[in-house]
Amino acid sequence: MHPSLLYLPGAPLSLPELTAARIDGLLIEVGDGYMPPDIPEGPAARLASLAPILSPGYAASGPTAAWVHGVGDGPPRCHHLQRVAQRRARVRPIRDVVLHDRQLEAGDIEVVSGVPVTTRVRTLVDLIVTAGDDPESALWMRRLAAASPELVEKVRVIIQERTRMPGKRAALARIAELADYEDVTRYTS
Repeated sequence: MHPSLLYLPGAPLSLPELTAARIDGLLIEVGDGYMPPDIPEGPAARLASLAPILSPGYAASGPTAAWVHGVGDGPPRCHHLQRVAQRRARVRPIRDVVLHDRQLEAGDIEVVSGVPVTTRVRTLVDLIVTAGDDPESALWMRRLAAASPELVEKVRVIIQERTRMPGKRAALARIAELADYEDVTRYTS
């Protein structure tokens, strides 16, 4: 997405000016940014709206990656970034941003508009594993599984094959619930 099509508060327009343009129907809100309403809101636009929080050497992950992949109407309350670089980079703390220090493998990353994002499969794995401790991850887990039901079985196989994994039994139980939910919605729709 071309930078001139996404407006972040502060340059060249202030937040009140952008809000007024949104109220007038001239712009729509995309995460923390604003863009013209006649341009489709895709992964590139969603990533561009995250520019103020994205740190070099980190990929969008968890609920943030699910939102970038097109799940949900609005961004998550708390954004998640995970390290892709070999070495830890110094990152300034940002409110409502969780940094995960474990390095992602190359196969778990895709690049969207020059920014690394976890793949849909890796995103669902992360959400399933953390859903027991984080209600927001549980919500995004259900949203991503509903949007891409074909991922549930792939994720089950990935988690089942892991030999040493804390919370493996609970993660498999969540996958079983997702599969049951998918079966119920498929036959009642």
